[in-house]
Amino acid sequence: MKAWSAALAAEIVGWPNVNTQPFFGFTALYRRDKLFGLLPRTRAMGTANSLVFKLEAAGPQVLARLRADSRVGSTVMKKARWYTFEVATDGDLRDALEWLGRGYDAAGKRKKSS
Repeated sequence: MKAWSAALAAEIVGWPNVNTQPFFGFTALYRRDKLFGLLPRTRAMGTANSLVFKLEAAGPQVLARLRADSRVGSTVMKKARWYTFEVATDGDLRDALEWLGRGYDAAGKRKKSS
């Protein structure tokens, strides 16, 4: 998983406005100042081969895809929806990038003021 995490991080840092920070055994992925993903370095959330991405307000189609993907798990932390993605093969990295990309996109959206 360390090699997969490094490969994912190398790809993602090339996206606009992305920076990384060490975060309690993870590499935290930020779009500007918004956290959108965690890649394991020395510890993991879920299983040893899982990464984490954040989608605060997924629409019905995305929720259906999340539920249909057996590699995806979910949890709610501090009112935000976090998902785990299980990486088992090199082929899973494409889908991992897609889910992390959705988290990245969501992190760039402005919240509506109330």
